[in-house]
Amino acid sequence: MSTDHTSTHPDSPLHGRGAGSETINLAAIRQEYTKGGLKEGDLPDNPLSLFNRWLHEAIDAQVEEPTAMLVGTVSPEGRPSTRTVLLKDLHDGKFIFYTNYESRKGSHLAKNPYISLSFVWHALERQVHIEGISSKVPAGESDAYFRQRPYKSRIGARISPQSRPLKSRMQLIRSFVAEAARWVGREVERPVHWGGYAVTPERIEFWQGRANRLHDRFLYTLQADGSWQKERLAP
Repeated sequence: MSTDHTSTHPDSPLHGRGAGSETINLAAIRQEYTKGGLKEGDLPDNPLSLFNRWLHEAIDAQVEEPTAMLVGTVSPEGRPSTRTVLLKDLHDGKFIFYTNYESRKGSHLAKNPYISLSFVWHALERQVHIEGISSKVPAGESDAYFRQRPYKSRIGARISPQSRPLKSRMQLIRSFVAEAARWVGREVERPVHWGGYAVTPERIEFWQGRANRLHDRFLYTLQADGSWQKERLAP
């Protein structure tokens, strides 16, 4: 999980110019990581305990969007795709998020359920990377979460053809207005194409930035008996 990306290729944008007249030297943008460390003695047997602690520390530190995670999927042709999604629950050892099942990620997961989740908390100089397998949550759980969403978000979920081309923003707005009119005075129902995924983790890596790029990295790997193997990785 290196964060030190440096390029000296002549076509690299770091040799170009920004909106103003100054050359932007991307290679010079760097900082030392000095906010903490992670030792073997700090590691619980179950990585979810450490994840919960780190997540709550990110929330307490008022990190912006602490539940935001980069979700990675792979197409049937082997092309990777990532997007930012919000974690909505951590239940029974599974990471839960909600989305449109007909979206690009939904179509990927229908054919290849393997998935990655990455949390980056810059203010704490921490990252967590998770690899696992996804499955749809029961319809009743998706219904319960959908009812908690703001009214306009529920309408939006019903009308958005997520990941597909739109002729214009006005097309989206007109669909929204028409759909909202259909549900006046009634409970907005969850559409069948929208719901949750549960990710069962198989590998969880914790990354803590350290000085001189000698970062602390620990990988937990799920074993056949349900226990977790822990090992330190080189930065």
